[in-house]
Amino acid sequence: MNKRLPPVKLVPVPSTNLIPERDAGSPPILECRHLGIDFGGLTAVSDFDMAIGRTEIAGLIGPNGAGKTTVFNLLTKVYQPTRGSILLNGQETSRMTTVQVNRAGIARTFQNIRLFDNLTVEDNVKLGLHNHINYGMWSGIFRLPKYWKEEKAAHERSLDLLSIFEMADLANVKAGSLPYGAQRRLEIVRALATGPSLLLLDEPAAGMNPSETAELMDNIVKIRDTFQIAILLIEHDMNLVMGICETICVLNFGQIIAKGTPEQITNNPVVIEAYLGKKGEE
Repeated sequence: MNKRLPPVKLVPVPSTNLIPERDAGSPPILECRHLGIDFGGLTAVSDFDMAIGRTEIAGLIGPNGAGKTTVFNLLTKVYQPTRGSILLNGQETSRMTTVQVNRAGIARTFQNIRLFDNLTVEDNVKLGLHNHINYGMWSGIFRLPKYWKEEKAAHERSLDLLSIFEMADLANVKAGSLPYGAQRRLEIVRALATGPSLLLLDEPAAGMNPSETAELMDNIVKIRDTFQIAILLIEHDMNLVMGICETICVLNFGQIIAKGTPEQITNNPVVIEAYLGKKGEE
């Protein structure tokens, strides 16, 4: 799989972080400053600094146990940081809950697929539209005109989103009966239904074969271009990471050991030693 996005020029934002030049006219959609978390006496993430431009595709890589999913949990408020700050669209998220962060613009998928298996594909997507459905309890109970109007809009929006992955014809199929790759795609669609400005993908290619991974790469770029949003992904498939990520951040033992373009990361001796293995190593 040799397909790659063209390289981008990186420019500094007011901190020491870098974002793509095309996004330099606006503040980063996300900026982490000295972010860290301790569990008891163990430091899981330390001094994590990162910025993401508004239409950037960024990668977060590192060995198992490096702290990557912990960073996602900090960004989505599953965990509250011990220190440091997270700015989402310039707004500090320190007092936000997971629900509030989602409404503010962050959506995510998970390492282990989390769908409602007994609900249809469409109903799973509709659950992601909760931020946008606007009718009250009584309208729902008595099926008032407001209810039917909102339900019709939700149905149409769900099919539009499913069409991104050519899944609209599966709308009435139970989610649990889908093949593994299709379940992965459905989870991404449900996350998109919340209307994010930043989409977090936790190992989206896990369990996919090479052709499914190639299709996923195309769809991630398509999502970015269609919705004009930023995407941060954790992934162990280096062909995928190097093929579509414009910037890459490398974690090891909870600390950033390198940041830069795919070319810079590939040729970074610290990364080669700590993550990819020493040159000449059997």
